[in-house]
Amino acid sequence: MAESNGAVKTHRKAYLPLESNPQVFTQLINNLGVTALEFQDVFSVDEPELLAMVSRPVYALVLVFPTTPMYEEQIAKEEATRDSYTGSGAGEDVIWFEQTIYNACGLYGILHSVSNGDAANFIEPGSALARLLATCVPLAPHERALALEASEELEIAHATAGVQGDTAAPASAEDVVDYHYVAFIKSKSGHIYEMDGCKKGPVNRGAVLSADEDILSESALKFVREYIHREKDGNVNFSLMALVRA
Repeated sequence: MAESNGAVKTHRKAYLPLESNPQVFTQLINNLGVTALEFQDVFSVDEPELLAMVSRPVYALVLVFPTTPMYEEQIAKEEATRDSYTGSGAGEDVIWFEQTIYNACGLYGILHSVSNGDAANFIEPGSALARLLATCVPLAPHERALALEASEELEIAHATAGVQGDTAAPASAEDVVDYHYVAFIKSKSGHIYEMDGCKKGPVNRGAVLSADEDILSESALKFVREYIHREKDGNVNFSLMALVRA
C-alpha cells in the first residue's frame, strides 16, 4: 500500500509516498540513526494468536488506512472543535510535527513513532535524527515544520526509502493517492496519543497506560479498532505496523 497526502495545509515540497512495508520503514529509521529498533507487521488486532507473534514491548503503532469520504467527514467534525497546538520544547509530553510535505504521511508517522516515549532513547547521538530533533524540538509547531522541510538529510533518506518496496512508486511525488498514516504512541506521562501531522495537533485519547503496559495493550488497540469499524462498507484495506526492538 502507498500513502495519502492527507489534508496538507501548505504545499511547498512533495515526496514520493512510502509503501506500507516494515522493511521500508525500518530502512528509513536505520538511515536516520535508529538501528536498535525495527518495524513489524501486526496481522490482527483481535486474534490473540496473531498478536502474540509481535515482539514486545511495542513502542509505537503506525496505521495505514483508506481516506474515504466517511473518514474525511468524521475528521472535519472533530477538528472543527479543536484549537491548534502551540507547544514547543523538550518539556512537552509529546513531540508533534505539523505535516507540510505533500505525500509524506508515512514519514510523519515514522518521526512521531521514534521521537516519542521510550523509543527516543534509541536515537543514536550525533545521528541525522538526533541533529534534526535538536533543531526542531525547541521551535513552535510551524517553524518546526519548516525546519523539517529544509533538512536535506531527511529528504535524501526518504528518497532512498521511497523507491523501495514491492509495489511501484508513483510516477510523480505530486500524484494523489488515497491512503493515510497515523501513529499511536505512549507519551512521557503514559497517555495514549494519536499523532497525525494533518490534524491541528497531537490528540490525547484520554487513556493512561501503566508502567508495564505498552502501546499494543488492549487500552490502545481499541483506538485502532475505531478506525477499522468506522468503515461501514466493510473496507478491509488497513495495515498496521509495530515499532519494536530489532
